[in-house]
Amino acid sequence: MLQHLRSLSGHQNPIYALSNSNRNEIFLTGGNDKGIVEWSLEKLNFEKVLIPVKSSVYCMSSDGSLLLYGQRSGEVQLYDLQKNEIIISIQAHEKPVFDIIPVPEKNEFLTASEDGTVKVWSLTDFTLLYSIQVSAQTVRSIAVSPDRRHLAFGCKDHAIRIYDLHDYSLLHILQKHDRPVTSVQYSPDGKYLVSGGRDAQLHFWSRADYELKHSIPAHLYSIYAIAFHPTLPYFATASQDKSIKLWGSDDLKLYKILSIEKGTHGHTHSINKLIWSTDGRYLLSTGDDRLVIVWEWIP
Repeated sequence: MLQHLRSLSGHQNPIYALSNSNRNEIFLTGGNDKGIVEWSLEKLNFEKVLIPVKSSVYCMSSDGSLLLYGQRSGEVQLYDLQKNEIIISIQAHEKPVFDIIPVPEKNEFLTASEDGTVKVWSLTDFTLLYSIQVSAQTVRSIAVSPDRRHLAFGCKDHAIRIYDLHDYSLLHILQKHDRPVTSVQYSPDGKYLVSGGRDAQLHFWSRADYELKHSIPAHLYSIYAIAFHPTLPYFATASQDKSIKLWGSDDLKLYKILSIEKGTHGHTHSINKLIWSTDGRYLLSTGDDRLVIVWEWIP
């Protein structure tokens, strides 16, 4: 299971974004500080400020060669991790960008914003291809199904909207959360979609028909992150209630709670982001306490 390995300090303000890099031993963080920070998983320490930024970084995503990140200002930048240079800066939205994701098979990337739109951009010439008014309120989270057919958008108006990845047509509107939807993720086997919200509920939706199959009152407050292990049948959730929980992805059973209140190491404030290292050896968490915690997977 998961065991505390190291708590890393260095940020001076809350951290909102986490991403793996093009190297297994490196990960990246961003937040209210004026830079994206590079950390070493081998040395378990701060490496350097990789990229200076003008405003808070709310989201980051990498396809291995590129790092994409969105800021509170609405600006989006693409950074070449091999050449170590910014490729382009785009004023993608007038309001903050809350999620960003590459779709390499289509040579596109998507940005989701507080303005309620999702914009589709070319990864070839970085032009705007489509602007989709998904909601009248914030679009907080994006997930792509493993078969690369569907997109799920978690929205502030309590709904999840499912779109066709091929032509960006609206397929379903899922409405079971009582408060804003703050995180969405598809299971790696493609059998279901998991959503978490400010209502502290986890909902499990059948991928076949998007019917609600199961619900868990998983946390005390907002669920800000859902992260499936890359190879093993587990997923982790992180919350404003300062806890991380480990669940079985097959049986939906709760296996571990990582929380100071439960007598383990943990965060002292809201946990904003959660990812697994690419090899699945580590779980990385970060939040308003300005710490990055590295948890080691112990078989």
